[in-house]
Order: sequence, then structure tokens, then C-alpha cells
Amino acid sequence: MAGLILVVNPGSSSLKLRLLGAKDEVTASCDIEHWNGSADVDELPGLLAEAEAVGVRVVHGGRDFVDACEVGDGVLERIEALTPLAPLHQPRSVAALRAVRALGATVPVVACFDTAFHASLPPEAATYAVPREWAAQWGIRRYGFHGLSHQYAARRVEEWVGQGALVVVCHLGAGASLCAVREGRSIDTTMGFTPLEGLVMATRAGTLDPGLVLWLITEAGIAPERVADTLERHSGLSGLSGTTGDLREVLEGVGAGDEAASLAFDVYLHRLRREIGAMVASLGGLDVLVYTGGVGERASVVRAEVAEGLAYLGVAIDEARNASTTWDGEITARGAAVRTLVLTSREDVEIATQVRRLLGG
Repeated sequence: MAGLILVVNPGSSSLKLRLLGAKDEVTASCDIEHWNGSADVDELPGLLAEAEAVGVRVVHGGRDFVDACEVGDGVLERIEALTPLAPLHQPRSVAALRAVRALGATVPVVACFDTAFHASLPPEAATYAVPREWAAQWGIRRYGFHGLSHQYAARRVEEWVGQGALVVVCHLGAGASLCAVREGRSIDTTMGFTPLEGLVMATRAGTLDPGLVLWLITEAGIAPERVADTLERHSGLSGLSGTTGDLREVLEGVGAGDEAASLAFDVYLHRLRREIGAMVASLGGLDVLVYTGGVGERASVVRAEVAEGLAYLGVAIDEARNASTTWDGEITARGAAVRTLVLTSREDVEIATQVRRLLGG
């Protein structure tokens, strides 16, 4: 397939549209910061008319969707049924699929799943230690997320350093996760059954003692719906610092001597370093550390702090390169055992790649 691919990438409240050519060049684009989920997007009909196919990012594929697939009525209903597992993002993915179809798209519409890359997790990494009948009945396992970003980064690392490297990819943004990659495949990741597990994020708590959640409901008397909403939307950096959770606001608070902001940043870094160490343990070593996502690409202070804490692993970065790199680049210090890369997240390219592969081009 050599034609134009329209990539539709919905966030929890935003919508990104990219029209990509045969060499993944962006020929047209549109970003909507506040999208209400409707098909009433001025640019969408024109972009759709030019496209040979459409690829839509879907956060959760559950246990059935382990690769990209064309979307019909039955598929859309099954995707929508997964909404409780990703309540911030799945409704927007469904809305995007409906918006494209509402405009009478006559070209193939393909769903590309953030969980699919992690379908390769070995059983020991994917399995929770809960009764087997629970896993069988409800599909309880560690699914992982940000797979489109992790998979793109893994392919770029192979282009950069060759095959066979042991890689940890840090996708850091409002949502954040790590992925341990061996031979281009995901073998471990920090997010689990839902996107709540793992790192401290902008508004998500990350990994918690499940006993704490049970205590909040049974002993503190907080309704489950309120607990869920708080852990999704009012925890993480936001809950600790009293800000929106944007790392830039937290760092401003740190610079101003705000104790809450300083604690929030310290907790964020502690969890990040700890989980990178866990990914290295799963891999049995580390050759390449990758930063991607909005924070990973732009927050040089985070990269510097992580490098300092992981010096024992052979991680060291060049101060000048780290301060100046916000695009694809290497920031490894001379003589460091581990290479450190900053890679621009291109989920749009990964989606277009999967669309072409599925449709035969």
C-alpha cells in the first residue's frame, strides 16, 4: 500500500490527525486540544477524502485483540466493552472510530492497539498470582500499554545500534510506562491490567498496595467510584503537589522551594529509578536506555537525575548534549557502558506501519 494513511490518535481529551505518505512524511496535520468526541471536526472530511486507509489508536485490546484489525460493527462493540479497563482513553478511541465511520468512510478503517506489543510478554511476566479461574473467566493478566510508542522506539533502536541490544524504553508523559525489550519484543513492562499500575504519573497514582484500596472502601467508607476517580484523575504528581500534575509546574514549585512539589518530584524519581532497575533485572543487563514521550524528550533534568541514580549500571550522560537534545539524538557520556538515546515518539508512524502491514503493502 503506497497511498496516504490517515492516522487518528485520540487522547483523553484531545485529537491528533496526521496524513502520512508512503515514506511516512506528514503531508497534512491537525491537532485539537479539547475534543468532545464528535465527528464535527472541520479538517476530518477533507483528510479522510485523501486517504487510502485510516488507522485509529485504541488504548486497550483486551485478550482478543493482539494485533491491528479492520473495524466493523462487531469489532467496535467488543472494543467498547473494554472501556472499564481504560476509562480515561477507551471512550475516546471508540468515539474516534465512530466519527470516522459516521463520515461514511469507504476506505478500510484499522484499529491499532496500545496493548498489542505486550502480547509477547512471557507467562511469568504477564501472570498475576491470583486464582487461575479468575484469569480464565475475566482475562486477568498484565496487558501493558503505550505499546505503539514502545514498538516504534524498539524499531528505531535497531536502526540506531543494530539488533540484539538489551533495551529499556522510558515513555514519559502525562501517562508513563517502561518496557524491557529483547530482540525487538516486549518481555516486561510497568503497566498491567489497566494503565494505573507502575510509575507515578501526572494524575495517576501508579502501583499501590491493593490492601490500601480495599481499606479505603471497607474501612474509610469511600465509594468505589470515588476511589477509582481519585486514583485516575487526582493522584500522582497532581495529588502530591497540588498542581495540575504537569511536570513543568512541579519543577517550578521545586525551584521556588515548595516542599510539596519537592516531595512529589522525589517520589516520581524514586519510582522511576526503581522500575528501570526492575526492567534491567528482567532483561539480565542493559545496553541502551531510551527516553521518549513529552517528558522523556524535553525534561533534561529528569534524564540527568535518573542517570545519577543509575550510575552503578553504567549509565552516564553528556551534560551539554542532554541540555540541548529534544529530538532524536544520543546523549551518552564518553566511555559510558550504557548508551542513552532520546527518541521522538512517533505513534503515527507505527500506526501507519501496522495499517500497511495488515492491508498488504
